[in-house]
Amino acid sequence: MKIVKGLLLGSAAVLAASSGAMAADLPVKAKAVEYVKVCSLYGPGFYFIPGTDTCIKLGGYLRVDVLANTNSDHTGNYAGAGGAQNRFTNGYTWRSREDLNVDTRTATEYGVVRTFFDATFSWTSDSYGAGAAAGSTVYSPIGTSAAPNNASSGGVAAGTVGVYYAFIQFAGFTMGKAVSQFSAPWANYPGNNFDGLVGGGGTITGVNQFTYTAQFGNGVSLALSAQDQSAYYQAGVQNLGVQGTGALGPYGASDYAGTIAPDLVASLRVDQAWGLFQASFAAHNNHAAYYGGTEVTGHPDDKWGWAGQLALSIKNIPTGPGDTINVQGVYTNGATRYNIQDLSGAGAFTSFGNTSVPGAYQSIGFGIAPDSVFVSGGSQQLITTYGVRGAYVHNWNPYWNTSVYGAWAQVNYNGTAKSYICGPGGTGVGGSFGVLIGATSNLTSCNPDYSVAQIGTQTQWTPVKNLTFSADFTYTHLDQNYAGTISYPGSAAIGKPAAVYSLSNQDTYMLLLRAQRNW
Repeated sequence: MKIVKGLLLGSAAVLAASSGAMAADLPVKAKAVEYVKVCSLYGPGFYFIPGTDTCIKLGGYLRVDVLANTNSDHTGNYAGAGGAQNRFTNGYTWRSREDLNVDTRTATEYGVVRTFFDATFSWTSDSYGAGAAAGSTVYSPIGTSAAPNNASSGGVAAGTVGVYYAFIQFAGFTMGKAVSQFSAPWANYPGNNFDGLVGGGGTITGVNQFTYTAQFGNGVSLALSAQDQSAYYQAGVQNLGVQGTGALGPYGASDYAGTIAPDLVASLRVDQAWGLFQASFAAHNNHAAYYGGTEVTGHPDDKWGWAGQLALSIKNIPTGPGDTINVQGVYTNGATRYNIQDLSGAGAFTSFGNTSVPGAYQSIGFGIAPDSVFVSGGSQQLITTYGVRGAYVHNWNPYWNTSVYGAWAQVNYNGTAKSYICGPGGTGVGGSFGVLIGATSNLTSCNPDYSVAQIGTQTQWTPVKNLTFSADFTYTHLDQNYAGTISYPGSAAIGKPAAVYSLSNQDTYMLLLRAQRNW
């Protein structure tokens, strides 16, 4: 028995040792999965990127617009096929858009490092393309050119892509594509969805810039910025010695040289519980090319223009909780885009309408607002503008609000510029406008000055959080100073015949219906 017992104990010892060795060879138990953690440092919606100390927030919207009586998805019928007011003018334009933005924040020993990116994916319904063959259309046009892969019925699903913002913020600096520091906080929208208001600067899609913002406490800040002028702030350096094309021929041809200086912008802002106040200033360099296209023809010297703007917002006025008044005023000299911003379309009116003048086929109205004009051997003549815009927003209840808004801008040419366009006698003879003066013309007033007035109203309904339906109606009036009749050469691109046209003011309207879901 002792022998058997010894054998059993020995075997048990061997097995125990063997089991220990096998256990030691087993893999280590995996760590628990690191789930995404809420980042509460920068407000709701931020999360830590796993394995990092960087917080990220995703956002955006899906928007559907239907616009009545316009060939554009952002302005009224001011020019081109829309301004023709004939069978090439759209009864409606339809657009669907998805927006995606990515916001990241990282705390460092030097402060927060922020990056922000915003892109849109859009599909816009067909529109008659000025310059295309009669009956043809282009899809999602950019100006008069179809977007890539978007010029045929087989390629319409490609849509278009836009980059609105892409910037870095660090230690008070903003570097990249962001809203201009000149713009009021509401940019083009003091109480509206309509993109085309005059009366102030606004870069809804951002502008490349290098900005430093100093915070002084108590809501006071000062921003100093150098920003790119070429994308959104060049209204036109027009060489009147070269005849332009189409109805704009009398206003010469764009004659920009290379960009040598960015726009210099300063903005002082005061944010308080009652609202805000902002004062903005911009300096804008106008750099023309050669009089005759080559170096030997010479060129006009550069001229700096400037713009100044004041903006005021008053919140929670006595008419109701959340009611707001936003208003701003602007003056420019050789820096037109800080008043008649790039989306307005109001800086290049060529609009047609009916007429009661005997012998006239139709009426036509002109309103052109460049930064400067010049003739061969002459200096740049800067164009002056001033304007206002504003809105009152009333909240009926948490679900409904209505706004009333308006805008006005005046464009003035100096005496020398007027003589270039209208001739020494102010009759068009001997000036660039004389290209439209024919034997059958009877021009009684030649004056390129004009004004634009806009008024509108918008109502919004938000039945549930982050889902809003809106209706926005805008009326636009062009008050021009040309009078009499001209022998207009016509434009086959928009179906206008060569005939006698009376010169008169023009009116148009646009209705924007929108459904938008934010996320």
